[in-house]
Amino acid sequence: MTEQRVAIVTGAAQGIGAGIARELANDGVKVVVADLNLEGAETVAAEIDGIAKRLDISDPAAVAQVVGEIDAEFGRIDILVNNAGVVPFTPWEELTFEGWQRTFSVNANGLFLMVKAVEPIMKRAGYGRIVNIASNTFVAGTPNCADYVATKGAVIGFTRALAGEIGKDGVTINAVAPGIIASEGVFTTGHGDGFDYVVPMQAFDRRGVPADIAPAVAFLASEKAEWITGQTLVVDGGHTRN
Repeated sequence: MTEQRVAIVTGAAQGIGAGIARELANDGVKVVVADLNLEGAETVAAEIDGIAKRLDISDPAAVAQVVGEIDAEFGRIDILVNNAGVVPFTPWEELTFEGWQRTFSVNANGLFLMVKAVEPIMKRAGYGRIVNIASNTFVAGTPNCADYVATKGAVIGFTRALAGEIGKDGVTINAVAPGIIASEGVFTTGHGDGFDYVVPMQAFDRRGVPADIAPAVAFLASEKAEWITGQTLVVDGGHTRN
């Protein structure tokens, strides 16, 4: 069993996930870069001396296999960052039930599957940090994203509810809710124009980048956050203020 802390970061082949993987690696954590895009995951893993795994978080068998492999290799999983997700841009009139189900299968069901697989390993150790990536769209009520916003509301609700059940096992669970971030995913899913609307509403006159989100996640995954659980930290440059 390694003494080095081990983390799984899903959706870490690019964007916010890659930024989180780099931040955790800088903190001395062995990071498993998990993503459907194995080539991208391998690139990030090579950069940070991590491990790449191809993973579809919406597939129960795939989740069980990958988590089992990591547990067998390291004997521990200390940190889980649930970052993987889809970000559709679909007006309500065009949103189908199939589209709604697809978004939930990844953003909500995938998160459930990852936590369900990893938390028993953390419970066995009496220690764990789970950080779920939500979104400030849940606060802002962003249009053309009803399915996405609904899933991020589910992430926040799940985080609040589960904290009271797993705290006794030494496991914390929190959420980070980013605003719009300049990343590959944003510019390939129709959200890039949002900066023109959002940046003037922020406290800071620039676009957010993945490196703005990663430190908040790393903090909640650290020893310094041992008395914080069930919380949602909005990291959006002051776009929304609660």
